[in-house]
Amino acid sequence: MKTDIMVNGEIVTEYSRTDKITFEEGEKYTDVKGVITFRGNNYRNTSGVYGTLNIVQKKFSDEPLWKQTTGSMQTMAGDGYWSGCGWTGQPLITEWPKSTRAIMAMYDWAKEQETLVEVIYATQDGRIYFYELETGKPTRDPIDCGFTFKGAGALDPRGIPLMYVGGGDRNPSYASPRVFVISLVTNEILYEFGHDDPFAMRSWCAFDSSALVDAETDTLIYPGENGVCYFVRLGTQYDEAAGTLTINPSDVVKWRYSGSRSSVGNKFWLGIEGSPIAYQGYLFFPDNGGYMMCLDINTLELVWVQDVLDDTNCTGVLEVENGKPYIYMSTSFHADWRADGDGMAPIPVWKIDAETGEIVWSTDYDCYTVSGNSGGAQGSLAAGKGTLEDIVYIPLGRTPDRWDGLLVALNKKTGKQVWALRLENYIWSSPALVYDAETGAGYVIQGDSEGNLFFIDGLTGEILNTFEMDGNIEATPAVYNDILVLGTRNCSIYAVRIE
Repeated sequence: MKTDIMVNGEIVTEYSRTDKITFEEGEKYTDVKGVITFRGNNYRNTSGVYGTLNIVQKKFSDEPLWKQTTGSMQTMAGDGYWSGCGWTGQPLITEWPKSTRAIMAMYDWAKEQETLVEVIYATQDGRIYFYELETGKPTRDPIDCGFTFKGAGALDPRGIPLMYVGGGDRNPSYASPRVFVISLVTNEILYEFGHDDPFAMRSWCAFDSSALVDAETDTLIYPGENGVCYFVRLGTQYDEAAGTLTINPSDVVKWRYSGSRSSVGNKFWLGIEGSPIAYQGYLFFPDNGGYMMCLDINTLELVWVQDVLDDTNCTGVLEVENGKPYIYMSTSFHADWRADGDGMAPIPVWKIDAETGEIVWSTDYDCYTVSGNSGGAQGSLAAGKGTLEDIVYIPLGRTPDRWDGLLVALNKKTGKQVWALRLENYIWSSPALVYDAETGAGYVIQGDSEGNLFFIDGLTGEILNTFEMDGNIEATPAVYNDILVLGTRNCSIYAVRIE
């Protein structure tokens, strides 16, 4: 594996960060109330769930709490549309303090409420929408960035009203996608980067990953499909009393890589689509070429690289077990990479030692694929807590048959299957895990490609309830207390109560 580092426009042979970055445990990533990045924090281990639930009836509400409509955007090739909410498509949800709302470009009624929880949804029509969680009432005008958004985006973990989100495709004018840093005080774009970067070894510069921010050093971390990981000192100046928020980006550090599989015809390529995991001073991410990497954030040296076989888009989950960090991970099956489009390929689920990269166990499932619509793991993994502590969950697409889905529960220690739920439609959405506050009973929420949202017993795999949405569920839900928010490819956003 070959790597290069650029600091403020100059390629350097070695690097040592002056202000060291050390991430704390996942639960300490933020004090902000809500779901502020994909899967919640730097360990990606909240499954996008925040707050407390009283689950009595073990079901969804019969009707949506509210429903809103989005739009679509023509693809760069002009032969189709990016519609609704796609993969990964997780909404962000947060409760803004009244003092913060007072300086935001919100509608007056939203500023004046004593409490307000806001849903922030970056969608594939190129707009970011804002709704009140309880009612679905718009809280401010949408922000139109002009590029389709497939990834979830992220909010600043310090409670500073900044949003970070990346475009997922060229727009109809063929302009390149990029990262946007957006002020939620003024709803204006403050900074753009990552597009048409001559340092990148791949010209494709989509950003489906969900960013992390190191609060202590004011550093934004954003990997891209161009094979570059960006580290940007934001220079944030926020004065809530004065109602001002500015950034002055500096110390822009870029890291790129290439390996033996990074450019092999149409089979493997550079690029990072999964969201990075951060543990202490280390960053973990898979890539489009079938590598799983551990990068020292402070020296930008690779610590280890593990072969994960195929284009890997899902996001892993990090768990600290008996003081030792492990990552649960899987991969996908791209047509004509390991087998032709009519064949099958093994999709392993791995437990990986995060310190060494060694595989602790591997459990395989044979999956089909469809060109442009991969089989295997597109959805991300979820690690159980409490009554589900021993289980890790993984959604697999196109198995055991080509159009099926399989939600699998594996024992964390052994990798042995606890249960597997066969679904009639393939699954790309990631599971959310919810728990009853009184009994601790745990449940899995899983969407499929025909709009079915399943409420599942986490210990047995029994389907307890189904809520029908109006289109393919590629996106991943977010849950705030007992309200779930989720969009479909059919241009609808639903809020559903968990009862």
